[in-house]
Amino acid sequence: MRWVVAILLVGHGLIHLMGAAKAFGVAELPQLTQPISPLMGVVWLVAGLLVIASAVLTIAHPRGVWIVGAVALVVSQAVIVSSWTDARAGTVANVVLLIVVAHSWFNHGPRSFRAQFERDEAVGLARSIDTATVTEADLAHLPGPVQRYLRETGVMGRPRVQNYRLRFQGRIRSGPDAAWMPFDAEQLSFTDQPTRLFFMHARMFMVPVEVFHRRIGGHATMQVKIVGAIPMVDARGDDMDRAEAVTLFNDMCLLAPGTLVDPAIAWEPVDAHTARARFTDGSTTIAATLQFNDEGLLTNFISDDRSRSSPDGKSFTRLRFSTPVRDYRDFGGMYLAAHGDARWRLPEGEFTYGEFNLQQIEYNVRH
Repeated sequence: MRWVVAILLVGHGLIHLMGAAKAFGVAELPQLTQPISPLMGVVWLVAGLLVIASAVLTIAHPRGVWIVGAVALVVSQAVIVSSWTDARAGTVANVVLLIVVAHSWFNHGPRSFRAQFERDEAVGLARSIDTATVTEADLAHLPGPVQRYLRETGVMGRPRVQNYRLRFQGRIRSGPDAAWMPFDAEQLSFTDQPTRLFFMHARMFMVPVEVFHRRIGGHATMQVKIVGAIPMVDARGDDMDRAEAVTLFNDMCLLAPGTLVDPAIAWEPVDAHTARARFTDGSTTIAATLQFNDEGLLTNFISDDRSRSSPDGKSFTRLRFSTPVRDYRDFGGMYLAAHGDARWRLPEGEFTYGEFNLQQIEYNVRH
């Protein structure tokens, strides 16, 4: 679709150049019956170049289209009005350009989820990074299966994790009978000042949906917009704070196991394959049970402290939450699960509401 729109805009821009050609006598264009002065010829030329630039940005850099496209739209429509009899059909193309500009503004403008994500990212990445490494002494207080898990995943001797950035692909649904929505997601988390930024692009019945989870300073929000413009969910409050604390700790266990040496985590050994933990962030404390296999790898994370939100994000129901994982493989020296399911246990039984496939991950990201 972007290519179709870009081609249409290029054609629109070239037609503007015809107005400049007539003004400067470069070509005879009898289809343009109204006179165009040299000064207006310059404006026609500028309009054409701006529209063509908008077309190029639609393909090469969609995030910048709203800036150039907005100027192109104003200049283009101004010259069309100045030669309305000959050029009024160009208004149709400008309606398309208006849609492109609006889409770019809502998805990449200063009030978009993307812009908020990047502002939070910049603040976190501006902090210095501690280069201390994980040692055997750091593991001494951990239950046996947790110690083994950290060794198996390659934590030993690596720098402590201060932040981690990753990308997911997968699918998600709102209920056991709901349709699956494919998604791409990116996440950036910080451990020095516990933060989780999760930005998802999904499609619901072919309509783009954006989801932004943001947890900073012990408080969390989950916001959803259709096509980046129409608010659908705005969840926040104590239940949301607690739910995201569970998710934050879940990420630490699955994606950044080196963070499990943190003294904020209170561990309770259970047996050779199980350990319980209590994780505290600010005024919120949550509990979880970790299950490991015979190879020492984490296979499931279970917590009763996470709540499922209503479709509008206004109410919450506390349910058992679990994330069974599998398909461990190497990610730049770390041995992590490549696939995970997210499940709720309803009164009628457990169902998987999300399937996540880890694409890439990096630690201690710098500017």
